[in-house]
Amino acid sequence: MLLWTVALLFVPCVGKTGQLSLQVRPNPMFEGNSLTLKCQGRDNTLLSQVKFYKNGKFLHLSEDSQTLSMGIATVNSSGLYHCTGNMTHNRHVITGISKTVMVQVQELFPPPVLRATPSNKLLEGIPLTLKCQTKLHHRRPAQRLRFSFHKDSRPLQTRVLYPELHIRAAKEDSGLYWCEAAPESGQIRKRSPQLEIRVRAPVSQPLLTLRPTGLAVGDVAELLCEAQSGSPPVLYSFYLNGEMLGNRVAPCGRAASLLFRVTSERDAGNYSCEAENSVSKETSKPGALSLDGLPVLSAPTSSNGLVLWLPASLLGLMVIAAALLGYFRPWRKTGPLPPQDLPPEAGGEQHLLNINFHCQNENDDGIIYSEVYTTPNENDAKPAKPTQKKKDVSVIYAEVRLQPHEVPAKGLNRRSKSHKDATGDSEEGLC
Repeated sequence: MLLWTVALLFVPCVGKTGQLSLQVRPNPMFEGNSLTLKCQGRDNTLLSQVKFYKNGKFLHLSEDSQTLSMGIATVNSSGLYHCTGNMTHNRHVITGISKTVMVQVQELFPPPVLRATPSNKLLEGIPLTLKCQTKLHHRRPAQRLRFSFHKDSRPLQTRVLYPELHIRAAKEDSGLYWCEAAPESGQIRKRSPQLEIRVRAPVSQPLLTLRPTGLAVGDVAELLCEAQSGSPPVLYSFYLNGEMLGNRVAPCGRAASLLFRVTSERDAGNYSCEAENSVSKETSKPGALSLDGLPVLSAPTSSNGLVLWLPASLLGLMVIAAALLGYFRPWRKTGPLPPQDLPPEAGGEQHLLNINFHCQNENDDGIIYSEVYTTPNENDAKPAKPTQKKKDVSVIYAEVRLQPHEVPAKGLNRRSKSHKDATGDSEEGLC
């Protein structure tokens, strides 16, 4: 009986809920505050073996202390808390349980958002403003926030009071940006989501390279087009005498090339290329591709068209003159020509046209000599002139060779005929 009495003195009894109380400090609780839990007994009874719980899960055991420091409070610190502890009453050990306390940690400020003005996609050279937007809780207006700006993993500004960053957009400013906000104590920090900034630069005039410049039919030619600057992607188009041959896309903005096989002389000409991105479009200077080492002339312009036309015209005239000379060149048989006097032509006088045909001897088959001359018209009413012994004629002497069937028979009597037309011209033949 005595042993049972001693045992009862040291067996703890589970007390009723409410015998202990749990205090949370501070109240209200904001992010960045130091969260402290304190478990107390009724009438400040001393406790031992104090245990703390959050959402029903054991957190910590304190044998000598009734206080638990939870560190800096965050939104994740919110939850349902309670505690248990042993109390000694009338030599009895009683385990007390506190009521559940709801701890709500209020947000000091929401996570910031990074905004770009006028846009996160802009042309090179346009001013860009980045603003880190957030707001303190209305119950903490006295606190101040500090802002930091970052590009990729590199800080641009750190812990400044002004929430804006001003830059003049350049091609190298493209990248991922984010900002960070924190109270002056720095106990809590929040960062914004990343914002991609794209600075678009227009393409420069591309450079066209022809490799090689002298080709033959069957060779492979390469057209290389490259713009030194410009935001990618860049679309390159290739042209021959203004007609598109094909296009290529350079995703990273590098050069693009077009390979083709020379099949005929039509592949020679003026080549060019065009570079285009989302901002602008530029065309290269033309380049001439020749076959067999002969340069290809560009299309004649008003300045060089005359230079090209004159030699061609002179050459054509020379060819025509040579043809006419060969066609009308008089053929002569060996021997002296009939005598002829070439008197000076009297201005304004009319002359009769006389043609004489002379058949040669029997040995000259098929050959007729013709004599053409002009005489003054005797019917004109002019003062009489003394008779001249020499005949005033102009003689043209030519040789005509007849076809075999046109040659007069041998021994045929020769006679002369005289014909006169309405104009007064006469023809005289001897056969």
